[in-house]
Amino acid sequence: MKSIRQEIEERERSYLSSYACLSAESLGRTRPFERCPIRSAFQCDRDSIVYSKAFRRLKHKTQVFLAPTGDHCRTRLTHTLEVSEIARTLARALSLNEDLVEAIALGHDLGHTPFGHAGESVLNELVPGGFSHYRQSLRVVDVLENGGMGLNLTYEVRDGIVKHSKGYGEVLPDNKRDIPVTAEGCVVRYADIIAYLSHDLDDAIRSLVIRSEDIPAQCQKMLGKEHSRRIVTMIQGVLSATEPRNGKLVFGLEKKVGEAMQLLRRFLYENVYRSHQVHSEFVKASKILRELYLYLLDNRDFLEQEIGSFAESVSLERRVCDFIASMTDRYAQNMYQRIFWPKALA
Repeated sequence: MKSIRQEIEERERSYLSSYACLSAESLGRTRPFERCPIRSAFQCDRDSIVYSKAFRRLKHKTQVFLAPTGDHCRTRLTHTLEVSEIARTLARALSLNEDLVEAIALGHDLGHTPFGHAGESVLNELVPGGFSHYRQSLRVVDVLENGGMGLNLTYEVRDGIVKHSKGYGEVLPDNKRDIPVTAEGCVVRYADIIAYLSHDLDDAIRSLVIRSEDIPAQCQKMLGKEHSRRIVTMIQGVLSATEPRNGKLVFGLEKKVGEAMQLLRRFLYENVYRSHQVHSEFVKASKILRELYLYLLDNRDFLEQEIGSFAESVSLERRVCDFIASMTDRYAQNMYQRIFWPKALA
């Protein structure tokens, strides 16, 4: 008698595109894994990520606005959920594997530091060999979760996580080594930029960093004036320019939509991410993490009390980096206060 998982795998073969990654054909995991009778391999990965501690911590990590006290600013968790929703929409339209797309999307930012890219910049400067959130995300799922055992995810999900980031570069880079091996991984890269372009703009207006009338007219005209309209337009821009070619699914972006997205990207960098209101808070956040990093290096007993003794095989710098990168905004703020603020005498 067939298991439910086997029935799911057969359904994938019957309705998914020939360019999709089938769960039954995954390249597998690092360690042996008992196959679930109910869920496909990628469903198991998605669930492992959702139940991880790192995923839960995302709700208290900065997206753009540091330690927001308002109820409606995006956090790293809500960003992740929006990326997942957009990625699933793209995957469904292209008949790709939605379970794989969802697993990659939900895991793509697990390695993000407290205080967003301010924290990433500080650790990149301080840690020997540098730091990037996408490599840290892979380290989280490979090593740090599950008491040092990692989540033992499939190769395809791990590949999509470590290759999701584009920084200020092209959505799909020229260097083929940086392009995900699956079409689903490429979908997440597009979903990530679509999500942050629209919701960072939305949050900046709500936080009074910019006004609606400040947005370039070309962006308003091409992408739309409302959050939902912008997202639909950008998704359509990807779908209309993505097509099979030489046996592969080649992703693209409709020219005018792509130009408007790039203009909006520059506008956000110049008027939001580098604005006085955001940058001044980043300076404060950088000071907190820099001083915590140096203190933890010099006070190993305190470090051991906080994180325990597992992973002693790695360098002290690596352990401090892992600890700081795992912190939420408020945890970092509270620890800084505990260490550096004077205590009132009884």
